[in-house]
Amino acid sequence: MISPQTTELELNNSANSFPTWQWCFWEGLPYLTCSLLANWQHGFFTRQFSPRFPVDLVEVLHKDAQFYRVRQVHGSVVLTPSEVRELLGVEKDAGTAEFESLPPADALVSEREKQAVWVCTADCTPVLIADQTTGQVAAIHAGWRGTAKRIVPLAIARLLSQGSKLENLRIAMGPAITGEVYQVSQEVAAEVGATVVSANSETAILNALQELPNSPILPDFAPGKMRLDVRRVNELQLNQMGIAEEQIAISPHCTYQQPDYFFSYRRDQLKKVQWSGIVSK
Repeated sequence: MISPQTTELELNNSANSFPTWQWCFWEGLPYLTCSLLANWQHGFFTRQFSPRFPVDLVEVLHKDAQFYRVRQVHGSVVLTPSEVRELLGVEKDAGTAEFESLPPADALVSEREKQAVWVCTADCTPVLIADQTTGQVAAIHAGWRGTAKRIVPLAIARLLSQGSKLENLRIAMGPAITGEVYQVSQEVAAEVGATVVSANSETAILNALQELPNSPILPDFAPGKMRLDVRRVNELQLNQMGIAEEQIAISPHCTYQQPDYFFSYRRDQLKKVQWSGIVSK
């Protein structure tokens, strides 16, 4: 296995000094790791790795791992590697299949050791989850649509069905567009926000969100618009499931505001992505 050099960032998740995020380098190319997932081979890769796909990137993490990806559709489907293979058919390789032939899903949950699961993003949130007891992992694509459909809790439910316990999970949300720059309609903000507050109207939902500590919505200058922090909504969903703050890390990086490191569809309107992956133990 390749051992990249590591440099620790001074940045952290909220006011606590833990967890931390680290830049690692492979052949001079930067990718991020999170201290919460230090016991698992994982990475949130940057645009510098483009146009490499998981077939290439798995070599950076664990050359002996089998890798899996899906055709992301901003939905709520969670699959395991065996289900991916079954949907593809035995004649096709789950790792190297053409995009259009991949099964539609937005989360992958491992079933056994040395399975690398991958997601791609270009503003949406890449979420990597690991179970410190079972060693199993998940990779999730959580944009606003997937967040409104509770894709992260659904993936966690799948882990629980496979023997995980909430207190053993460690969850890292990678680089994504931040709330301070992510303009959406009030309707979208309310649809996403309805997953964490109870109210019977769009206005009531937005008012309830604004009253939350570290609110996931901010005002916007344009009529009918809001700024939405999708990662914060996912964090609130996790908290409401009973997952503690110290089990969650949120990257300090914004895909929209850091063009040197990340692709952003909102910024460039180009279908270019960076990959994130993790290997089960």
